[in-house]
Amino acid sequence: MTHTEYQNAVELLKKYSYHYYVLDDPITTDEEYDILYHKVVAYEHENPAHILADSPTQRVGDVPQDKFDKARHLSRMWSLEDLFSREELETWVNRITKGYGDVRFYCEPKFDGASLNLIYDNGVLVQAITRGDGVEGEDVTQNAKTIQSIPLSIGYAGRIEIRGEVVIFKEDFEKINEERLRNGESLFANPRNAAAGSLRQLDTRITASRRLVFMPYGIGANTLELKNLSERMEWVYALGFRNPHMTRACVSAEEIETFYHEMRVERDNFAMLLDGMVIKVDAIAVQDELGYTVKNPRWAAAYKFPAIEKLTTLKEVIMQVGRSGVVTPVAIVEPVDIEGVTVERSTLHNFDEIERKDIRIGDRVIILRSGDVIPKIVKVIAAERDGSEQVISRPTRCPVCGSELLDEGALIKCQNLSCEARVVNSIIYFASKQCLNIDGLGDKIVEALHGAGMVHEVSDLFGLTMDQLLSLEGFKEKKSRNLLDAIHAAKGCDCWRFINALGIEHIGEVASKTLCGAFGTAFDTATREEILALEGFGVEMVESILEFGRVNGEKIERLRSILNPVAPVKVEAHDNPFKGKSVVITGTMSVSRDHIKAILEELGAKVASSVSKKTDYVVYGEDAGSKYDKAVELGVKLLTESEFRALSSLPNEAAASQGSSVEPKYSLFD
Repeated sequence: MTHTEYQNAVELLKKYSYHYYVLDDPITTDEEYDILYHKVVAYEHENPAHILADSPTQRVGDVPQDKFDKARHLSRMWSLEDLFSREELETWVNRITKGYGDVRFYCEPKFDGASLNLIYDNGVLVQAITRGDGVEGEDVTQNAKTIQSIPLSIGYAGRIEIRGEVVIFKEDFEKINEERLRNGESLFANPRNAAAGSLRQLDTRITASRRLVFMPYGIGANTLELKNLSERMEWVYALGFRNPHMTRACVSAEEIETFYHEMRVERDNFAMLLDGMVIKVDAIAVQDELGYTVKNPRWAAAYKFPAIEKLTTLKEVIMQVGRSGVVTPVAIVEPVDIEGVTVERSTLHNFDEIERKDIRIGDRVIILRSGDVIPKIVKVIAAERDGSEQVISRPTRCPVCGSELLDEGALIKCQNLSCEARVVNSIIYFASKQCLNIDGLGDKIVEALHGAGMVHEVSDLFGLTMDQLLSLEGFKEKKSRNLLDAIHAAKGCDCWRFINALGIEHIGEVASKTLCGAFGTAFDTATREEILALEGFGVEMVESILEFGRVNGEKIERLRSILNPVAPVKVEAHDNPFKGKSVVITGTMSVSRDHIKAILEELGAKVASSVSKKTDYVVYGEDAGSKYDKAVELGVKLLTESEFRALSSLPNEAAASQGSSVEPKYSLFD
């Protein structure tokens, strides 16, 4: 995975999480999410210096929606590490038993629903909070009180958090969808989707009518003296909560595996959906010693059930445009029942995948579903073709706005800044820190502005008025004035920020600076040959720039006239060892890498993101990782931070404390 692919994967995971946790409208399967998530984990393990602050691995869940009052949990709610095979199970168990000897594990069903945290004080249910981001969720207390399996009072005088999963019985799910069909409403994708949507209804009468069920799975903040989780859960069941009646204490990976297969056999006999088994260390003291990673408890894991496959027929293919502009083909298949859910759609990923698998309209195909809304086609039964099957054509025009599409094989993208399918995302990116850095213009405000019809494209931001902002919920005069000032402050921005903010595929900060250095603000008038001549620019990048210019020519000119971006003043760097050299920065240093990068650029160096044979220097700090190893392998010159300071004539600590005659624009000790 390249760094660009990693960045795209993080954005896709964030999109999946937003639909899953915030909108209750999942757009991928658990399996596809897990595969992509583990690719991101693998890349971050190899490239710790590149980890994005907003990567899903750096957080537990996602951000709660502002439909209910926000509320904080007494103690954090964690997500679980996923296990998919006997080998992964054994590795996980061995990691624990290696340090703690014979350990007993408490195993229970993993119900497929929506997590809920119940807070009882002096025996009374005082608050119910959705998981949200693990630290803060949404207060749904009144809705929780409509769930018959949640006791309104318990026989416990202290303050305690009881955690569990809100689910819907399979038969009740079918009845809900039948009613929605009669009323002309959109159907829920699956019982989990229905449970999450029902729990977060503003009208408690709707929640009460859905027959939600609460299945407890753990305890948060508490003052219990019981030493084992199994004892604590038996205590919880005795309070009046539902008991899943299929739990077991196991002492080895073999026993866990045996129970896992027993649960798989019983899976279809459960009234609600299961998507795996949860394994937890039983002893609370050992749990406390094992502790947590950034995202998961080290003492618990989810052993996921294998996905389910069914045979069906591909009827047609439709095109969907995501918020990033990527056009994704979606298969419409002959309806097939999988675990009580009628499946009519399947993801086709991209057109390279279609061609690789030779998928055609009319084919008999095997689809795989893993407890979520959109399955995937895993195999074509070519032996059953009769000659009537149709080849799936690659689109050349956006199905939403009709603009020319950028076709790069696996990726087909609409780059039209005004395309209704991607306009919100393009504005969010435009205002982000690495682009125009418009303070206060976050995701929700952009969505509110677009939803109110105030902005339909980026340039509309600069026509906003005080009266318009004051008409939005939550906007007072000070907040409105600050936002208008921040938007106005974006005018006169650096040329590279202007280009980077446009969101051209493959063009990030480094490429934007190169374009500005070569062509100034008139980058879009450069020819194919002129751009190709730039160092580091390949055919894909050039074609993306040219296609973007053809589609957005008028918009670029309008934004340029509004922003008046400032072209860089070319100042020849004085002679120094880094002038004209390719340098890579890695590891942790006494100052940020961005600071050192700025110094290098002032010295006339080109700062690259990866090590290659063309790299002249690698400046490294602590925990340098794979880039350091690559430099050693290729024989690239390595410099410590001190060596870099000395070679670039920057002051060292002693010189900085005593005063130095060297006065570069940037100092390592600014």
